[in-house]
Amino acid sequence: MARYTGPACRICRRHGEKLMLKGAKCLTPKCPVLKRHTPPGQHGSARRKVSEYSMQLKEKQKARYIYGVLERQFIRHYAEAERRPGPTGENLLQILEMRLDNVVYRLGFAESRRQARQLVQHGHITVNGRVTNISSYLVKEGDVIAWKEGSSKSVLYKIAAEDIGSKFIPSWLSLDQDNLSGRVLSAPSPNETESAIDERLIVAFYAR
Repeated sequence: MARYTGPACRICRRHGEKLMLKGAKCLTPKCPVLKRHTPPGQHGSARRKVSEYSMQLKEKQKARYIYGVLERQFIRHYAEAERRPGPTGENLLQILEMRLDNVVYRLGFAESRRQARQLVQHGHITVNGRVTNISSYLVKEGDVIAWKEGSSKSVLYKIAAEDIGSKFIPSWLSLDQDNLSGRVLSAPSPNETESAIDERLIVAFYAR
């Protein structure tokens, strides 16, 4: 399945909640979820019977859209989560959190994960001093994530530098505001992953 490139706000309306796909816009009164409380489409307001399978599929798709992951990538992440010791659902969310594009977003270098993915793919981000343009790259404890030296003159860098002080940084990451770089201190704990996702439904979907 190709990556969805349509209006991000339609995805939020379809799920009936804010998925923070548009960054700062999601926190303003302009958010379409606040204006329209029904799913998009001609029959969006019609009542539909929701099956257990539908709930599980919807949760899996929601996780994909939040983290911007393709179907095959998501399946690979889930297979890796199953191989690791511990609850599969928690392992899956931990893997998704430790993707490079998500870490760039969590460090406050980008307004959204979509923008963070673009920064990575366009070669603006380094891991341990080396340019890494693979957004699905999984960071490890001790890795240092920073802007490429030449990217410090870009408009996006200047915007990030101005707004970085107002960003919330999770405890499993540390941020050097002066140099606009971050370090991975540890893997995120279950209560530090994306709270909008019910990983149990995703595990039930793949356990069918």
